[in-house]
Amino acid sequence: MSYFTHPFPIINTRSDNMGKNKYDVKRGHFKHIEGDQLKELMIEIFEEVEEKDEKLVTSYGAIDRLEIWTEGRTGLWVDVEMDEDADEQEAMETISKWNDFLERATGFNAKKRRERAKKKAKKS
Repeated sequence: MSYFTHPFPIINTRSDNMGKNKYDVKRGHFKHIEGDQLKELMIEIFEEVEEKDEKLVTSYGAIDRLEIWTEGRTGLWVDVEMDEDADEQEAMETISKWNDFLERATGFNAKKRRERAKKKAKKS
């Protein structure tokens, strides 16, 4: 078992929805990711980004493929495929970049995202 088997506990890893999840965006924060701003943020953090089928697509470190898109003004959708063979150093760097991106894109830090995910899971 590699170090990176389950790197982002907040991401849904059920086999029927592997790696796909919706992150809430803090009220009033969506204005920071409207238009090209989300793409610019991804370029700043992950360096290279392509647009495909109205989604932003990239790869970085231990992330083999990352697709991000918005639907409406309340959520950020993410579909991610991880490199399960990534070494510990690469995994740690990737997690750091990932958390930085999510905090800047959603307005919530890792602790708040985790709390909100737990609250949603209890409601389901």
